[in-house]
Amino acid sequence: MSIFKPFITSDVIVSPFKVNKSFTFTGNEFTASNVQIDRFFGTNNTSSLWVSGSDNTGYITSQSSQLVYRSIKELYYSNYIGGENGAPAATASFNNDETITGPAYTPNYYNYLSNTLPPDRYFPTGSDNIVVISIPSNLFGEYISPNSLQIQVSGSNISVQDDGLGNILFGTIKVGDIIYQHGIIIITKTGYSAVSDNYGTGSYGAIIYGGSGVDFVNNFYTNNLTCSFESTVTIHETQYKCTIRENEFNFSNNPSLLSGSAAISNGSGSSFPQPGSGKLNDNVTGSYFSPYITTVGLYNNNKELLAVAKLAQPLPVSSVTDTSILINFDF
Repeated sequence: MSIFKPFITSDVIVSPFKVNKSFTFTGNEFTASNVQIDRFFGTNNTSSLWVSGSDNTGYITSQSSQLVYRSIKELYYSNYIGGENGAPAATASFNNDETITGPAYTPNYYNYLSNTLPPDRYFPTGSDNIVVISIPSNLFGEYISPNSLQIQVSGSNISVQDDGLGNILFGTIKVGDIIYQHGIIIITKTGYSAVSDNYGTGSYGAIIYGGSGVDFVNNFYTNNLTCSFESTVTIHETQYKCTIRENEFNFSNNPSLLSGSAAISNGSGSSFPQPGSGKLNDNVTGSYFSPYITTVGLYNNNKELLAVAKLAQPLPVSSVTDTSILINFDF
């Protein structure tokens, strides 16, 4: 027989915590229809007006390469067109006569920086192009976990990763940016070459970078990629504290505790116990008798069973101190 006891506010605690899940997509899986990771080529074409349906790009969805370039520029780099460290802050002043003076009348744009450290973003405004890799939210959750992204260009030694601060690095060279909360990877660097100087020994060496030997943008758009990252999702754990006072639940309603019970046939060859006179058996009348708890049910206000918690082993109810059972739900 069930016994109901309502929860009070302090008995229910909801605690949020972050969980991560790893993903790895190789080769053709990267742009498969069930994965939906898309790649776009962004072009800075200022020689002609934009025409709908022209210069389309994308592996899964079709977008204008000009609009891709302009959208990325507006969303993530509008403060950094004049320099990698950002545009000067607005310095406009409101005068007593309600006029405004100063070189800037509007505030800076919000470009989704990943931290409060001094910014470092470069966006090509000349003839260079960009590549945008878009990971859908059903894969990255709330955001891509920092320090988890790695992308390898198939058939080459080009491998990049994020540094946890929003930068995409090839070794120690920055080649782009990652917007963790949007699942957007932007490759902005086109030129790179490496010259090795081993000082004639083959044991010690230095790498001198410069030139335009490797085009990152074209490699990341035209070749197959292997991509791995971790998604981040907030899960809320709800804890219910079921407290049994020392004077509560110290008796059992199990009919087998009553003496004089007899087996009664149900007419089909089997029988079931029938409580007798209602007198308790001698072994349950002593002061040391204590029932055991094996199951806790959670009910709604209509006394409808919603969940059942099974204890690992029967728990005796203490007659001298309170007993608490903690039930945790993750969802």
